[in-house]
Amino acid sequence: MRASLAVVLALLAATVVASAQGARRAVSLVVIGGTVLTENDTRQVLSPGAVAINGSDIVDVGTPAEIAARYNAAQTIDARDQIVLPGLINTHTHAPMVMFRGLADDLALMDWLQKYIFPAEAKTVSPDFVRTGTRLAALEMIQSGTTTYTDMYYFEDEIAKATKDAGLRGVLGQTVIQFPVADAKTPAEGLARAEAFIQQFKNDPLIVPAVAPHAMYTLDAATLQATAALGRKYDVPVLIHLAETQDEVKTARDEHQNTPAGYLESLGFWGPKTVAAHGIWVTDDDIAILKKHHVGISHNPESNMKLASGAAPVLKYLAAGVNLALGTDGAASNNDLDMFEAMRQASFLAKLSSGNPTAVPAQVALDMATINGAKALGMEALIGSLEPGKRADLITVSMRAARQVPMYDAVSHLVYVTRGDDVRNTIVNGKVLMRDRRLSTLNEAEVLAQAKALAQKVRDAVQ
Repeated sequence: MRASLAVVLALLAATVVASAQGARRAVSLVVIGGTVLTENDTRQVLSPGAVAINGSDIVDVGTPAEIAARYNAAQTIDARDQIVLPGLINTHTHAPMVMFRGLADDLALMDWLQKYIFPAEAKTVSPDFVRTGTRLAALEMIQSGTTTYTDMYYFEDEIAKATKDAGLRGVLGQTVIQFPVADAKTPAEGLARAEAFIQQFKNDPLIVPAVAPHAMYTLDAATLQATAALGRKYDVPVLIHLAETQDEVKTARDEHQNTPAGYLESLGFWGPKTVAAHGIWVTDDDIAILKKHHVGISHNPESNMKLASGAAPVLKYLAAGVNLALGTDGAASNNDLDMFEAMRQASFLAKLSSGNPTAVPAQVALDMATINGAKALGMEALIGSLEPGKRADLITVSMRAARQVPMYDAVSHLVYVTRGDDVRNTIVNGKVLMRDRRLSTLNEAEVLAQAKALAQKVRDAVQ
């Protein structure tokens, strides 16, 4: 009660100061009164704090009194009893695969892929499928605080359009794979689609186009080199699965007498805008290769545990200074897109696998979901922290639920207590996509109805 009274008095004082000082700069939005976790270099915490936004950018971060004295906002979001933080960054998923959620569970990766997922995709994936699936994924992400996500799938141009319509930021990779798939019968056709996609969205304010070679075991050497060359040609990210299972390592050893990371190094594949998902079965030499090329690693703890793929050497990555971020993977193998769960499980898995309860403390897990995600994607100048000049991608999280009380440490609560449905407000590029759990860019009932109708078609196709 005293804390709430203190916030109210601070807001009143801010209004008085602002009135006394006269003219203030007009801005489009102020988020005020909550505990602000900036995730800047000093991990500054303001309690209470405020964030001023104009258009797509953050213009100031300070105390409520400071922000009220400097700015006159067209809109205000009252964030009392909430934590304000940068929007979460999911560095690996397959958004339309929400439509396969629960379709095939409790299987090893290769059985899951080859006996269920690849056949299901062959029968169901289409432009309409990815549009409907992406809208459902976007709904889930907005509601659970993800503001930027990294995708690898087919018909990526349709995914980009749906992502833009929802108002989310996306690093979206057009998949290239060796065998015939829904949008390309050959790798050459996949490469052509990837290049056309890059050209279409290269300068988009929300979409960062990318090329996504599926994995070293699903592509030949020439195609892997061609995808890397395409990324370099247009200076866009290259996204790939890496060392996810021991089977993948065995394939690399048997066919190339190398590790997956080492084999890709021999091809000249790695570059500073590469993001490798999973990276579980790597050697110390592999980690040195990834560090040398500034490769971002997307750690996907929930998917890795569910598929029993293994536990990534998170502590070794962190000690080596590798850009280590978090992902959910697709909802077919997770089975959700909640990045709060990814943070919690990343911390727990590291503690369990290392036998060290101090491994991946809450602050490190939060970094992995915010500023480290931005660094892994090469986007730290734009997103990942709340600082003037960066894009206004932020969320607020309610601390009013019974399980949120008492709160002694905001970071601990975000990682060890919070769930995605605690998110109250989601803002991307300065636009409020969800305010007090009410969505502005998506019609929830319509999205769910379309997804349910498509699910029946999926069920009929795979039976």
